[in-house]
Amino acid sequence: MNDLFKENTDHKEKYILVAVASGNEEAAWDSLDELADLLDTAGGETVMQTVQNLAHPDRSTYIGKGKAAELRESIEIHEADGIICDDELTASQMRNLSELTGAKVIDRTTLILDIFAAHARTREGKLQVEIAQQKYRYARLRGMGEALSRLGAGIGTRGPGETKLETDRRVIQKRIKILSDDIEAMKKARDTARKKRSANAVPTAAIVGYTNAGKSTLLNRLTGSDVLSEDKLFATLDPTTRAAVLPDGQQLLFTDTVGFINKLPHNLVDAFRSTLEEAGYADIIVHVIDASDPQAEMHRRVVYDTLIDLGITDKPVITVWNKADLVDEDALFRDFSADASVKISAKTGAGLDGFYDELARILRDSRVYVDTMIPYKNTAVVAEIRKTGQLLSEEYEEEGIHIKAYVPRALAAKRELEWKN
Repeated sequence: MNDLFKENTDHKEKYILVAVASGNEEAAWDSLDELADLLDTAGGETVMQTVQNLAHPDRSTYIGKGKAAELRESIEIHEADGIICDDELTASQMRNLSELTGAKVIDRTTLILDIFAAHARTREGKLQVEIAQQKYRYARLRGMGEALSRLGAGIGTRGPGETKLETDRRVIQKRIKILSDDIEAMKKARDTARKKRSANAVPTAAIVGYTNAGKSTLLNRLTGSDVLSEDKLFATLDPTTRAAVLPDGQQLLFTDTVGFINKLPHNLVDAFRSTLEEAGYADIIVHVIDASDPQAEMHRRVVYDTLIDLGITDKPVITVWNKADLVDEDALFRDFSADASVKISAKTGAGLDGFYDELARILRDSRVYVDTMIPYKNTAVVAEIRKTGQLLSEEYEEEGIHIKAYVPRALAAKRELEWKN
């Protein structure tokens, strides 16, 4: 990384947050509150929030010249380092607004990309973030002009960075091609690992949800792992798969996925598509919602919309209303789009019994009940059933092992002849 783009740690950068409301001002203020949380995660400070009511964002300046003039004064009063707009800006909007306010201007997409760049830990995660950043910059390189040079250092500049304004678009295209090839190679490796898991017939559950809903905390609680879990947006980006043994003895693989957020940049969705598609190969979707968040319903819709965008619409869903320890004990939570809905606290473990019951029910519905005799020469089959299914009983008799169990349909078809021969 070029020195010009190292994170500025000399002071906590201060920003004015601005949004355009086109009919629903309350929603715009709620979105600004989330933008403030994003800025806090990035290490900055919000000194002012403002909403401009317009039929649609101004094509030239996003907020209009009059509002821009007001912001110029507010920047001086609050000694702000810049402005963050709650939508994705075009290159010309960013340049014009920067010229009118005399300040650094970044948009919601840049801020989210910056957070992803700071939080990516694995090589794949870093590559995915960089390709999203490069595509974003490629689309805006022509026309950024002085607005790009104003970025200097600090928030909005983490990641690969630009060493000069005259960067050749062909160089960026070449870099995108290299990154895409590397990510595709990693995708093939993940596909191979997924096929091995599938061959073992161990069922999988993908944990999805809005960022900071408690997905990693739930994964840790279920599997006894120690995945990073913080009360911050996008604390973890890289998918993690861990094995767990349910109370009834069944083995299940849980995969934690990157958190969703409103207005998630398309370039990030595209870059992380191969990672998010892990949910498409899962047997069950575990949808985690922060029950204590006033915007829980909006978060629920965002997750479903993202799953639909990824083509994941045919999986059984268990909605987990998390952080029950922070809400009224008698509060009711429902998700009529899910196959089951439970209220838990991943932090304390409260309510997990009900969650396990729903997992067992859904797994059982996807399996075949067998009542058969397995010859002693095929005893390995019993171990396979114990690992991948639900073994209800086993009795050792003269002819062999008499079992009653629920087994995956694929395993039932694969082992049917061995059971009786």
